[in-house]
Amino acid sequence: MTRERKPSWIRAKLPSGPGFEQVRQLVDDNQLHTVCESARCPNMGECWSRGTATLMILGNVCTRACSFCAVETGRPPELDLGEPARAAEAVAKMNLRHCVLTSVARDELPDGGASVWGATIRAVRHRNPGTAIEVLTPDFQGDLNALDIVLDAEPDIFNHNLETVERLQRPIRKASTYERSLSVLRHAKARGFVIKSGIMLGIGEREEEIRQT
Repeated sequence: MTRERKPSWIRAKLPSGPGFEQVRQLVDDNQLHTVCESARCPNMGECWSRGTATLMILGNVCTRACSFCAVETGRPPELDLGEPARAAEAVAKMNLRHCVLTSVARDELPDGGASVWGATIRAVRHRNPGTAIEVLTPDFQGDLNALDIVLDAEPDIFNHNLETVERLQRPIRKASTYERSLSVLRHAKARGFVIKSGIMLGIGEREEEIRQT
């Protein structure tokens, strides 16, 4: 039996190079977090080497324990009110034309962290008026008033991931529901925003379920 050769792109290169070191120093100096590090993304070296990173606000400790995610679960620290300004400065120093912001879930907060989301979007916009802002948010436990705080800050693109097909929601992300995520996306779309979503493949879903999703 002949074993097929795996494509070259399947192996991630070790992070290195001046671009990578520059981004790491920038993140460290501004006391920021990235989903690249916290979620142990295998593509971190590629992105950072190109001088870009996805900033993760509201700390790096999540109140949820989704089975697919490597972000630490626990009791998050108090809010860092200086984070929005530092995030805006980091975007400026990376000279990004398109920045992506995401966050951990902060279910212990009354608004799920929406006020910090709004402050961060406005700070990035003020410091970087020519930069497109894409946000990848949690579901705020279905609280559309909290979601409106984020949307009122007017990001250019609103992203919320379904993560997987409806049948696999419970084992993959116990603290969320398929319908709740759809309601979040519907609400953002109804307000006129460009919306995005994403799902993972290769965890037991069927082709027809992918199409349905």
